[in-house]
Amino acid sequence: IFSKAMEQQWALEKARACIEEAGLGRRVDWVSGVLSHGEQRQLEIAMVLATDAQVLLLDEPLAGMGSEESASMVAVLKRLRQTRGILLVEHDMDAVFAVADRITVMVNGQLLECGPPAQIKASVAVQQAYLGTEDSFHV
Repeated sequence: IFSKAMEQQWALEKARACIEEAGLGRRVDWVSGVLSHGEQRQLEIAMVLATDAQVLLLDEPLAGMGSEESASMVAVLKRLRQTRGILLVEHDMDAVFAVADRITVMVNGQLLECGPPAQIKASVAVQQAYLGTEDSFHV
């Protein structure tokens, strides 16, 4: 009985730590159904963190978010990249530039450019394909 109680306590502490790490500490006692869309995405990240994953594979984590929720998610991803690898598929280029230290740009399934954010921003091919001119960057 004591062992089971210790396991339950450990699981509760781990869940709370993962929720905090995902940026949802202020909502730890809330029912998931009342969380905003962005907070639900953060909860999904917390669930992955509970598995002790060392690499996060994230497909459009900012999809459907407003600017405030996007900014919150970017802050979470910036913190997480310090302790885990992140493979991020995202079309919000401002978020990508804020989070990534290396970017691979693809067009129609073909590699267009790969390198650090500054190289991607400077790439004429990338600008023509996705970004517009340097003046259009918000970062």
